[in-house]
Amino acid sequence: MAGILEAIGNTPIVELRRIRPSRGARVMIKLESANPTGSMKDRIALAMVNKAAADGRLPPRGRVVEYTGGSTGMALAFVCAASGYRCTLVSSDAFSEEKRTGMIALGAEVVIVPSDRKRITEELAREMIATAQRLAKAPDSYWTDQLNNRDGEVGYHPLGEEIWAQTEGRVAAFVQSVGTAHSLHGTADILREHRPDVRIVAVEPAESPVLSEGRTGSHRIEGIGIGFVPPLWRPEQVDEILQVGSDEAMAMARRLAMEEGLFAGSSTGANMIAALRVAERLPEDEVVVTLAVDSGVKYLSTALYSRADSG
Repeated sequence: MAGILEAIGNTPIVELRRIRPSRGARVMIKLESANPTGSMKDRIALAMVNKAAADGRLPPRGRVVEYTGGSTGMALAFVCAASGYRCTLVSSDAFSEEKRTGMIALGAEVVIVPSDRKRITEELAREMIATAQRLAKAPDSYWTDQLNNRDGEVGYHPLGEEIWAQTEGRVAAFVQSVGTAHSLHGTADILREHRPDVRIVAVEPAESPVLSEGRTGSHRIEGIGIGFVPPLWRPEQVDEILQVGSDEAMAMARRLAMEEGLFAGSSTGANMIAALRVAERLPEDEVVVTLAVDSGVKYLSTALYSRADSG
């Protein structure tokens, strides 16, 4: 009989029917919201915990410590609950209440770092990291340190294989927003093995274009745009970086829900805007793939959906 952790991955992929490019390639979106905690982050959480347990960094019945905007935290809390580990997570009121509640429901201890008016900034990210590093000094603790953990990319290799198989090898471009950059790089590594000329497109908040312009700023797209270049960022792998503003990302997320029944967060809205831009420049017989990063259920208390009629 399969355990709950075996439900991670093998998510469906769909082509949208109403929100489509005016011309050019087809756009397909992989529903990572179908993972057990409603996020692609289940993949990285499982990879980081399993590898650390296998090589002894995480002792039996030990404690996992991490900083998180919420989705990685929920995924780690889930994996720890299913695997018999304790979990301490550092988050902030800048991220949705649903994510914080979800982490607690899955058995995690949650430490909150207050934000400046719920803005996502470089200063907030660095304070959360420092807090997690301090807490991880406790005995029998393992700090997953997602930004610097190379096990994370490996967790997304199956995602690349799934996309290749589900598109029957027709994927010409992969578009993904950047937080740690693990999902972009891990997926791209596999797609490039199958098709060396596949186009890899990164997405970042227009208000904080660190990757493309070196400028940092505050934004409202949860899960991406940490305010500085991720330590494991590989610019040589990426063909293009597109900027999407917070307001337009949120408006697209609401459109996806109301026009396609695809219920997701603002980073998915950003992905979709960028994917449409890429598709318009490619031939009609090609396929652009992007991700529905997580479920909109995690954002019901935020401006994304609590003010849905404003967009």
